[in-house]
Amino acid sequence: MHADPIPGSVAGMEGTPAPPPAPAPQPPAARPSQISVGQVLSDAFGTYSSNLGVLVGTGIAVAIAFGIVIGLLNDAGGVVMQFLAWVVQLIAAAVYTGFVVRLVQDTRDGRRDATVGDLFSAAAPAIGSLIIWAIASGIGIGIGFVLLIVPGLILMTLWSVGSPAIVVEGIGPFAAFGRSYDLVRGQAWTVFGVIVCVFLIMFAASLIAGLIGAAIGGVAGAVIVGIVVLALFMPVSALVASTLYFELAGDDAGGRAQPAV
Repeated sequence: MHADPIPGSVAGMEGTPAPPPAPAPQPPAARPSQISVGQVLSDAFGTYSSNLGVLVGTGIAVAIAFGIVIGLLNDAGGVVMQFLAWVVQLIAAAVYTGFVVRLVQDTRDGRRDATVGDLFSAAAPAIGSLIIWAIASGIGIGIGFVLLIVPGLILMTLWSVGSPAIVVEGIGPFAAFGRSYDLVRGQAWTVFGVIVCVFLIMFAASLIAGLIGAAIGGVAGAVIVGIVVLALFMPVSALVASTLYFELAGDDAGGRAQPAV
């Protein structure tokens, strides 16, 4: 005697289509190819030459605003004042990088019509985060330099693209530390090589500015040196940091926006 199939059993559901197979897991996004020191510097200075007017315009505005403060702190003398001057310089560089990162992004996309107002508008929402990040990173790097210098160099390298990440990805100042570490990890020696090259360029520029300031003398000389060094330092530093960010992030640039932290 043949028993009837139980309702709802597999045998009684021969006409029911099988469920679709589970989707195959997607492979993780491939990290960008290895960057090179020469290519990063070439791209940065190429962007500088092709956008000289707007970079100089924003550079002078930021350099005057921050350079006066830096000059007064340096003229006051003392270790604490020198450290504060360095922190203010980091803030100026971070804010200026926020202005420049959009220009670098547009240049890489083939657009070269940004104005000074466009750069200020693009970075305005991130100014607060950039300042907090600059202060926190400056304190951390400063402590690292006190601890036999090497830890400071390591932190400077690992945190080198925090400012561009804040502007492009809309993340908070503290999330930027982790994001910068994720991007630099695996290519830290190359990033460090870029930083060393920029340092040597700016060291030479600082010597020239120092000679000018010494010839003038007094507070006026210190203020002029502060403005000149910033005007020379910020465009190079900002362009290199922004170029590094896009080279390291590759197709993932701007694709991991997170809530501000």
